[in-house]
Amino acid sequence: MTADARAEDLLRSLAPQVLGALVRRYGHFDACEDAVQEALLAAARQWPQEGLPESPRGWLITVASRRLADHWRSEEARRHREEAVAALEPPPGETPDRDDTLTLLFLCCHPALSAPSQLALTLRAVGGLTTAEIAHAFLVPESTMAQRISRAKQRIRAAGARFDLPHETERAERLRVVLQVLYLIFNEGYTASAGPDLQRTDLTAEAIRLTRELHRLMPEDGETTGLLALMLLTDARRPARTRTDGSLVPLAEQDRAAWDRAAIKEGTDLVAATLPHAVPGPYQLQAAIAAVHDEAERAEDTDWLQILGLYGLLERFAPGPMVTLNRAVALAMVDGPLAGLALLAELDDTLRGHHRLDAVRAHLLEQAGDPEAARTAYRAAARRTTSLPERRYLESRAARLGRPSGE
Repeated sequence: MTADARAEDLLRSLAPQVLGALVRRYGHFDACEDAVQEALLAAARQWPQEGLPESPRGWLITVASRRLADHWRSEEARRHREEAVAALEPPPGETPDRDDTLTLLFLCCHPALSAPSQLALTLRAVGGLTTAEIAHAFLVPESTMAQRISRAKQRIRAAGARFDLPHETERAERLRVVLQVLYLIFNEGYTASAGPDLQRTDLTAEAIRLTRELHRLMPEDGETTGLLALMLLTDARRPARTRTDGSLVPLAEQDRAAWDRAAIKEGTDLVAATLPHAVPGPYQLQAAIAAVHDEAERAEDTDWLQILGLYGLLERFAPGPMVTLNRAVALAMVDGPLAGLALLAELDDTLRGHHRLDAVRAHLLEQAGDPEAARTAYRAAARRTTSLPERRYLESRAARLGRPSGE
């Protein structure tokens, strides 16, 4: 990893902690978020050339505090806040040793915001994603996403939100979005939506850390437990997902001896302890599916009939095209590729143009003995994905099927 990449990873992990420290000290989430972004930009310019400061977190807090003070000084109508900031500004070298990221997470999921705005703001403030990355995930222009994030911060200020963990009742109301955001951060790290690398371990590690914190706060909540188990069981396969050259290794071809057995045990223990007692939910069911995969010593030992049944339950609790797509894979493993292809046909309208639909169709066509149609589908999937490792993998599968007739 280069010095620039190390600095970028460090900044992404520190950003929510610095923002939490500033909001706790000064309030005014919107102004603090802007100040932290300016401090991050300053660090990105200076650190690779001048080296890391002795306390990167303290450096960021100090610089962001100064940016905040500068901002308030520039507003004559807010001069009284300048005096408050000057009085509160900490002496050099003194920084709070408190991680408020979980509190920040709940603040970003404030009920005054729409669900898309909650997601966008949290991915920016807690997940450390850039506005461009969030815009890509939401399939909207970057300028549109920048406006959405700006409006979200203004609404939080207008709502008079306090920077404290919400009361237990309100916490439960925000939990669904909080869990969704954590899962989005994890998924962006487990399979990066764009760029040269398949994975971003900084994001997966942060998502797991925050979900652990949430689980400590709400140990009786079945879906929080289910999400933590799902992340652990999925991340356990990470060491076997790529070759030394960074190319993708599909699940069926992975060296299962390289999987993280401690993470698998922790995940399966959480599933076993939760499923019999909690109200079933999507994350618990997905964790159960992940556990079935992880418990198979060989790919051919996978209990696909059980997985198919679990996907059937998941469709009842959380129907969606991606769930149907995964159920089609399980159905193909149980009843053959033609059955899976028939189910995929139901997704042609809802997932048209999505590379995962083309990729799954290509695999099933290949299993059904139709190499030309499979090759066409692999190439379509490769054109549509924005992940370079995925594109190379799909192109290699197409190439393995040989040249089409007429070329």
